[in-house]
Amino acid sequence: MLANDFHLDGLMGFDLYGKTIGIIGAGRIGAVFAGIMRGFGCSIIAYDAYPDPEFERAGARFVSLAELAAQSDAISLHCPLTTGTKHLLGADFFAACKPGVLLVNTSRGQVLDTAAALAALRSGHLGGLAMDVYEFEAGLFFEDHSQSELADPLLAELQQLPNVLITGHQGFFTREAFSTICQTTIDSFTAYEKGAPLVNRIPD
Repeated sequence: MLANDFHLDGLMGFDLYGKTIGIIGAGRIGAVFAGIMRGFGCSIIAYDAYPDPEFERAGARFVSLAELAAQSDAISLHCPLTTGTKHLLGADFFAACKPGVLLVNTSRGQVLDTAAALAALRSGHLGGLAMDVYEFEAGLFFEDHSQSELADPLLAELQQLPNVLITGHQGFFTREAFSTICQTTIDSFTAYEKGAPLVNRIPD
């Protein structure tokens, strides 16, 4: 739009109704997202290293990561960054995906191998990428770089693609979320001090 180009070339989307949505990371956030997608008439499949039966009872189905890649029309990431999830989505994963799959990452940047995602975008195999987090975001996000040239060629190329949406790690940026973050932090410190179970602990 900034270039006054209102062509629709390359902007054809798809309805969510009847599509298969793959969720990687079936925790509380993943479960809420699954409920939203079911409201659009989607089938839900999920992958998680620690499958929760409650998630499956809510209408989702757990599958392997390879099955999720092969069956999903759109994939959303909701898993933490651990030694086991770094570059969980790389070249092999994208090769196994349906052509034209849409990927959304609101979890952690390093879960996604950005160079592999860019290669899949270039080839057209990855149909679109929306990312609120970026593998190399340190020193970039939360800062104003409008008066300087972007020193990251990978991010610069991603920004030029019409099927890529990048937000600067701001999906959490609401008053309510900040209040919840503060309360959760206080509750975690209190539980640790008392020797109580750490319900928000992320497994290694």
